[in-house]
Amino acid sequence: MIRLRWLVVIFSVLTLLTFVFAEGTRTWEQSKFDELIKGTPKGVAIRSTGGLELAPAFTALSTTPSTYIWSIAADREGNVYAATGSPARIYRITPDGKSNVIFEPQELQVQALVVSDSGVIYAATNPDGKVYKIEHHAIGAEKGSKKSAEKAAADSPWSSSVYFEPGTKYIWNLLLDDAGNLFVATGDHGEIFRVTPKGEHSVFFKSDEAHIRVMRFDAKGNLIAGSDGSGLVYRISASGEGFVLYSAPKKEITALAIDKNGNIYAAGAGERHGGSGAPSFSAPPISIPSSPSPSSSGAGGIVISSSPSSSPPPSVSFSSSGSTAAGGSEIYRIAPDGSPSRLWSSHEDLVYALAFDQNGQLLAGTGNRGHVFAIRGEEEFTDLIKASATQVTAFAEAPHGGLYASTSNLGKVFLLSAKPAEEGSYESDVFDAHIFSRWGRAEFRGTGNVELFARSGNVDNPDRNWSPWQQINLRNDSPVSAPPARFIQWKAVLRAGNPAPRLESVTLNYLPKNVPPDFDDITVQTGVRYQALPKPAGPDMGGAAGQQPHFDSPPPPIHDRESIGVKWSVHDDNDDQMVYSVYYRGDADSRWLMLKEKLTEKFYSFDASLLPDGIYRIKVVASDAPSHSPGQALTAEKESSPFEVDTTEPQIENLAALVEGDQIHVTFRAVDSFSTIKRAEYSVDAGEWQFVEPGGQLSDSRTESYDFRIPVPATCSSCATTKNGAAGQIEHVVVVRVYDRYENMISAKTVIHAK
Repeated sequence: MIRLRWLVVIFSVLTLLTFVFAEGTRTWEQSKFDELIKGTPKGVAIRSTGGLELAPAFTALSTTPSTYIWSIAADREGNVYAATGSPARIYRITPDGKSNVIFEPQELQVQALVVSDSGVIYAATNPDGKVYKIEHHAIGAEKGSKKSAEKAAADSPWSSSVYFEPGTKYIWNLLLDDAGNLFVATGDHGEIFRVTPKGEHSVFFKSDEAHIRVMRFDAKGNLIAGSDGSGLVYRISASGEGFVLYSAPKKEITALAIDKNGNIYAAGAGERHGGSGAPSFSAPPISIPSSPSPSSSGAGGIVISSSPSSSPPPSVSFSSSGSTAAGGSEIYRIAPDGSPSRLWSSHEDLVYALAFDQNGQLLAGTGNRGHVFAIRGEEEFTDLIKASATQVTAFAEAPHGGLYASTSNLGKVFLLSAKPAEEGSYESDVFDAHIFSRWGRAEFRGTGNVELFARSGNVDNPDRNWSPWQQINLRNDSPVSAPPARFIQWKAVLRAGNPAPRLESVTLNYLPKNVPPDFDDITVQTGVRYQALPKPAGPDMGGAAGQQPHFDSPPPPIHDRESIGVKWSVHDDNDDQMVYSVYYRGDADSRWLMLKEKLTEKFYSFDASLLPDGIYRIKVVASDAPSHSPGQALTAEKESSPFEVDTTEPQIENLAALVEGDQIHVTFRAVDSFSTIKRAEYSVDAGEWQFVEPGGQLSDSRTESYDFRIPVPATCSSCATTKNGAAGQIEHVVVVRVYDRYENMISAKTVIHAK
């Protein structure tokens, strides 16, 4: 066991490598929330500001046969009552975890329940919503009565009767005031009913929204209610007069909580359709493993639906598979003066329940990953609990300052203690070093009783024959004892004590085995020059002197017939800096000759005239020497495909031209010492260039002969003529030019003199 008090270290367990250049020893660091959330906590909470701490003890109290628990409530003795669906029942669960069914209606869901101070339970069912009154009677009481005899015969101390039928399809929430009045939040028509202790009922509030989803009383006796449709939060006075406190950007208010200072906390979810300009998202499809049931929601705001209705049920949904609904949730805080602010948001988690712990800290039960978050401030929170179920649906007060928490998929009830767990553990995500590596020292920053362990392997699944967990001896500054491998994982064990254990960060140093660079491609282009682009400054772009950018783009090619451009693609699994040397060799030569060395860019251009006409190859040698000590560097090389160099123009031989009647007869021969003749052109008397074909028409040889006739140009005032002015006596100039395959060109002329 190691007790550490602020050992200042860097712990680097990153899922992404943050280094830009590899220089020997590297580090893997984890400290941020986005990094730590990928690991596996057990009794350990993850702070949004980074780091780990012990979570409150979270123990399973009971697992019910029902898939969904919609609502829970507790009595004075600490017994918890769970309203469930699939199948629809109410379970009574004692503080020691013993469970029995006390109510089993014909409807498909027991949606909501409350427990009065006298122990009477009021429960709402869906569909065709009804409110039942469920009472406890001691076996043997009312001796001689028919009712008592029937109870004893049935061996059940509980009786139930229909207490109120609002005539609506959906009942979403129930609430009792201090006078014993029962408030019933319904759907279809967005009505809240008030039922007096005598059973008299009336519409207390009528909304223009389709559904009133959740209700809470504030300290002044006002009823705070949340709707589905426009995501409205109402404040309703004792006389039933409503005022909209806030119109949320979300469609549905799924949960409410009010602190002792009068701040109202509202969770919103769902896509708004209409002119609110609010962000929108779609709820996922629902999956009900049993027979279809109507829309129903508990105090936590979970909804399922199957039967059609004139007023669609709320849209916040979950599936038994636990798929995450798009859009997530937001939590808003409405201050006593009425000013709203967004406190927390998540794209992955849907808030189904809100409550306060014994310290007044706001807790949010969410799905579809089964997390409980402690909300500390604006965008400051702790991922407190990961339940062994898909959704955390409701909270209720438990003895000794704790909270009961219910879940769905599976239907369970947990006890969330007011005290931290005695021990918790956290397993990091698996880190891939990409290369077989040797592990160095681990560094830790934190406080209290924290132990670290590590294990390694060469497959990405730790269950497939990795090394066993080995404790890391931080006190002696010893290297991690996990064997060299490609993958590694660390584990922290936190134990309660004074000071409380906290892990801020951990760093693992490691040294990858050096491997040589690996070429992907090499390309040589004649008539092309590469010009380096200006290097932007800044650490992210590799602007420091002598450094290469980690991601470099090839320069744009520039046409230059006097140049030869070479570019190559090469990578290094160690991510080392590299230098390059470029060589050339003639096709008939045996020795490579140096063109350029110590290049840091992956391209090079040179003057084509440096190479006589012929066939050549280029070789590039890459070395990781800048990242390694002398003698430790490795190299790799790659040869290009053969390419031709031709910088010499062809020759024109035996050019002749003479006038034959009204035509000029031209003959000549084009010869190139290396490449084929590509094309020939002629011009007469400075006229436009005209293409001419060789004999046989195909231009596919290093020697081509040309023999063609063209009309004698017409006379003009500026042409030189003889005294008699005959057309045949005009002086003409014939120019021909020839190109080889590499656009080398030569021209020649001949003059037809006047006679």
